[in-house]
Amino acid sequence: MEAREKFGSRLGFILISAGCAIGLGNVWRFPSITGQYGGAAFIILYLLFLVAFVLPILVMEFAVGRASQKSIARSFDALEPAGSRWHFYKWIGFAGNYILMMFYTTVAGWMLSYVFKSAAGSFRGADADAVGGVFGAMLANPFEQIFWMIVVVVLGLACTFAGLRKGVERITKVMMGALFVMLVALCIRAVTLDGAGAGLEFYLMPDFGKLFAGGAAGFGQAVYAAMGQAFFTMSVGIGAMTVFGSYIGKEHGLTGEALRVAGLDTAVAFMAGLIIFPACFAFGVQPDSGPGLVFVTLPSVFNQMWGGQ
Repeated sequence: MEAREKFGSRLGFILISAGCAIGLGNVWRFPSITGQYGGAAFIILYLLFLVAFVLPILVMEFAVGRASQKSIARSFDALEPAGSRWHFYKWIGFAGNYILMMFYTTVAGWMLSYVFKSAAGSFRGADADAVGGVFGAMLANPFEQIFWMIVVVVLGLACTFAGLRKGVERITKVMMGALFVMLVALCIRAVTLDGAGAGLEFYLMPDFGKLFAGGAAGFGQAVYAAMGQAFFTMSVGIGAMTVFGSYIGKEHGLTGEALRVAGLDTAVAFMAGLIIFPACFAFGVQPDSGPGLVFVTLPSVFNQMWGGQ
């Protein structure tokens, strides 16, 4: 039997595990949903659910992976007691992962499209309204969205086809490093924009009255959104993190690994908010603009940076 491929380094494991969680849920969805539900007060709710529910589930998924040395596809078949039917859960996991990938490939296609639009100068000198018009035109063009979604799928297949070390690990190290460098640079520029102070206050100073602005129903929606974001951002509940648990050696504690992954994930989400909300107030964009929030504000921040245009 062919030996199972291992990570080339511990750093590679940590970055890839965190990279599975870090992504659109942090940079795109976290700012948009935080803006919709009032800023800092919503973040406190989100962090409560992250600690109370998501971290224990992440530890459990790691435990299932390490004990079985398999992914969600076979882990419960290997571990379940004779006569039990825990293996049926894998079908829920399959469905969840497929639905998640349909969502991710579409929104990742939007972002890849923006990379090429930026390189082509589509946002040069554009204000927030003009950038929003570009975003709206992209959403109205199904052929453009399908094209970029296919490009994302092909790139993902190429990365995984190259293998664990030469493909996924090597590429993730470079991309995660580049992500943190870019986030730091964008944070510095965003918080120094004229008018950024109001955005920082919205993001960092809790106003719990905003959670109850819509009465009990509004608060219930905020709670549901915070819980959903906590589960979404860490990719738990569908077995996606089980495969990473299968690579954790017994010399490492599962809780410690879960805390490291969750810590990196939360750090990226926090930095994304430090970019988006100061930019919202600096450029006159409503923080509750919804899914298009990042696509309207980020190009405007880049326009204010040296070499950004």
